[in-house]
Formats: sequence, C-alpha cells, structure tokens
Amino acid sequence: MESEIASFDATVTRLEVALEPDGDPREAEGILNPAATRSRSDRLLLFPRVVAEDNISRIALVEVGGTPEQPRYERAGYALEPTAPYEFRSTPGGFGCEDPRVTFIAALDHYVMAYTAFGPDGPRIALALSRDAYSWERLGLMDFSARGLPCGDDKDAAFYPEPVHSPSGVLSFAFYHRPMLHLSALDGYAAVPKILRLPPQDREGVRIGYVPLEPVMQDRRNLLRVAESILVLPPANEWGRIKTGGGTPPLRIAEGWFSLYHAVDVELDGDDPRKLRYAAGLVVHDLERPDIIRYRSPQPLIVPTTPEERHGTVSDVVFPTGIDRSTADPRRFDFYYGMADARVGRARLELGASSLAQPEESAA
Repeated sequence: MESEIASFDATVTRLEVALEPDGDPREAEGILNPAATRSRSDRLLLFPRVVAEDNISRIALVEVGGTPEQPRYERAGYALEPTAPYEFRSTPGGFGCEDPRVTFIAALDHYVMAYTAFGPDGPRIALALSRDAYSWERLGLMDFSARGLPCGDDKDAAFYPEPVHSPSGVLSFAFYHRPMLHLSALDGYAAVPKILRLPPQDREGVRIGYVPLEPVMQDRRNLLRVAESILVLPPANEWGRIKTGGGTPPLRIAEGWFSLYHAVDVELDGDDPRKLRYAAGLVVHDLERPDIIRYRSPQPLIVPTTPEERHGTVSDVVFPTGIDRSTADPRRFDFYYGMADARVGRARLELGASSLAQPEESAA
C-alpha cells in the first residue's frame, strides 16, 4: 500500500467569470455549479445549474469554443429539465435538477451524470446516461436500501472514471456522496453550535459509495444499486469544521486519484455564528483503494475573495464542480466553480512535478 504524501505543490489562478445570468427568466436566481466534460469530438461542454424564480432548477448545456486563453461560452439548450416525479414537489422551497457532475466511464462507454433531484422527499442522488454528452436518458434515483447504508437526504455525487476496489475487495464503480444531517438542513445557523459539538465523523462529510461492477455490466439499471459506503473525508479542525462535500469528479494522476472538494467553516462571535464560508481544497486517494486518503490540503486552495465570490444568492461561496485537463500539460487543469451561488467562475490549477514514474491518463 502506498504511503501518505507529506506535501503537495499546487497553485490556483483565477481566470474569469465564465457565466452569469443573461436575462432569461429561467436564470433569474443564478447560473452556477457546472459539470464539465469533453464530447467524443473533444468539444468542452459545461452543464451549469440554472435557477428560475422560486428556486426551480434546470441543468443547461453550454458549448465552449475559442481558445483556452480566450474561451467563448455558448448556451445550447438544456440537458435536463424537471419532468420525473422525483424532481417535483408542491411544498415551498423549490424543486428540480441541481448541481450535476459528469464522468465518462470507458467500461460503460457512456457519460454518467450524477445530480441532485430535489423532489417530494427532499434532495436525492439521481443518475442519467448519455452516449454523446448531448442527449440524456434518466436512469433514476440511487438505491441506498442495502443494510448499513446511509439512506435519506444526499448530495454532491460524482463518479470515478474507472472501476476500483471497495473496502470489502469487490471491483466496483465508485462515487462521492454526502448524506445530510436533518439538523443542518432544517435549522440553519441555529444548527451550527449543535454541529460543532458533534464528533467530526458524525458531521456531514464526503463518503465514497460503491456499486459492484459485474451486475452493472449485465444491466445498466444496476448502477443505481449501492452496496457499500464509507466515510473518507470528515470535517477537520484546521479548516472546513462544519462539513465537507464532493467537488470535481476524481481524475487519475501519478500520485493517485485527485479531486477538488469543498468544505464549510463558520465565523463565530463568541458562540453566535455570524456567517458561513465555502472554500475548496485538494484530496488525493489511493489508486486501487480510494477509501485510503494519501493527501488532504492542510489549508484551502481557494477561498472567497472577489466581489462575485463574496456577494450573491449565498454569500462567501466558492464551489468547484467541473474540471478539464489541459491537452498540453497533464498536470494543468481548468476548473469551473459556483461563485456565491449566482455565477460561474473559471480558475486554473497547476500541480507541481511528480517524483513518481506512473503515467497519467486523460479524463476521457
């Protein structure tokens, strides 16, 4: 088994505000948190969540043209609009299709979109499949009914691009997810003192779920049937004390599977919470057993500092969800992130040279 990585050289440079509401009423409350992938013809595609009045969410499709230094973002319709029963609800607070992540899984020869279906039972993880990344077919809600699994409100799902071994040794399709605490979902700031009194492993944190490979190869619908789930990234004392959540889908580098994740801190006035802050860091997992963490950012890589990140629908938020590897440099990535739940930003992540000899592979 590989040892932990003592240090990791990574730098982030902000590039531009990539997308902001354009006056369409379907974007009245923001455009944010996009998935990113390359089409089979190598066209970069973004899938932002767009939010209409009353918090009704759709997943848009944006084609990216131009050059890496001067991109053009062209709206091209919608990948998913709420039509399934599990994407609607009649109670106040909104409904729809939220916060997608897209992964091309070569073993399935399909793109897999994991998104939050905000419906009658609250937020749940749903999947859709596509052969070309343009036309999507819903697969349904993920099934966490197996014994011992967290079952209920859940968010921030993103699939690994290759099968890996689960903690029990089963070759599986793996995905991030974040089961939610009802006290944080219902009580807002009043829940913060309660959360901080909980042990870190009992707060909201990144888990990896596992779906056995063999049944999925026989029937794609079995991709919904989760067999295992394990906590891998609980909140820490250094930063992200309130909760951690998945960010970008994992990509293979020489050191392991890496991803940007988000974590939430609170500013306190005595015991009274004043405001929350969403920041982002980097995690590296073991290639064979991703439940083993090899590196975790001791401090965030990016925190809200620009006006667009500090002020919006939800202030003080950077929320990475989409990532694109450079064709010129396998250790350079552009990532796309929600800015205060109102806009989409683009930033560049550059990793220092690795001392390991293992070759790196492109995302898809």
